[in-house]
Amino acid sequence: MFAEPIVQLLGTFGTGNLGSATPGFANAQSSMHCAQDSGRRGMNNLSGWSGTSGEAATTTAQTNQSQMADQSDRGQAIARVVSQAAQTVGGGKLDVQGILESFTSVATTLAPMLGLPAGQIALLKTAAEHIGDAVNVVQGVNQQMGQHTEQMSALASPDLGSSAAKTVNTGTGVAVTLPDGSTAMAPNEQAATAVRSALSQQGVPYAWGGTTPAGFDCSGLTQYAYQQAGVDLPRMAADQGVGTSVPADQLMPGDLAVWDGHVAMVVGNGQMIEAGDPVEISAIRTDNQGEAFHGFYRPTA
Repeated sequence: MFAEPIVQLLGTFGTGNLGSATPGFANAQSSMHCAQDSGRRGMNNLSGWSGTSGEAATTTAQTNQSQMADQSDRGQAIARVVSQAAQTVGGGKLDVQGILESFTSVATTLAPMLGLPAGQIALLKTAAEHIGDAVNVVQGVNQQMGQHTEQMSALASPDLGSSAAKTVNTGTGVAVTLPDGSTAMAPNEQAATAVRSALSQQGVPYAWGGTTPAGFDCSGLTQYAYQQAGVDLPRMAADQGVGTSVPADQLMPGDLAVWDGHVAMVVGNGQMIEAGDPVEISAIRTDNQGEAFHGFYRPTA
């Protein structure tokens, strides 16, 4: 009788298995990466095509490649959230199962004493404790699943929550050569200069409060890079969401990804540079250790 509330709470987890969504994402991601590789090879083949038509073809290819890279990165992020949600549900079910087994064990031990008031009181007390523990587990899982849902909602929206799609002025376009030999089109010379400056700092160690090539923190790197282009940015990461908000499907080199306590610079082809330890290139993402994501911004627009 006293175990029934715990059994009911355990039933809220169902099987505890979210199914085969993650393998499906993995297969889709594999296909997307193959398409990206083909796209990069095709763009490299355009390098010898000069003139107006060649520039137009390169710009179009770059836009398509950037959109494909963004979709790939978003798919990877969604797969990570699905995996985290599966772990949350599975872990919660195991915790409640353990609580139920613990109560059953204690109740079995108390069984010979249940004819006495002391035994009955002891059973009531342990039942209340175990039910309370199970309720806390379910509430914790619900809270975490709410966070996963918010992350999925943000990732599923290409324009990161904007109610209407918008187009950001990309300017005339300035080519930037990335470390892997591919090229990306920045919206203007200032953004291109900032990207080149940031890329030149790869390998610099992380330093809290660092704003020079001797050592950078995240906002110190982006501020320094844009200073080389004649653009002043605020010092703190969360304050660097300046200029124009950019939808995720229109990212260009020099755009900034801004969180509550972190900032990184898009360099193109689905990549960004950030002050980890050391300064390094990574895939574009919108998650960062649970921090709230403010969005993508173009300081020069």
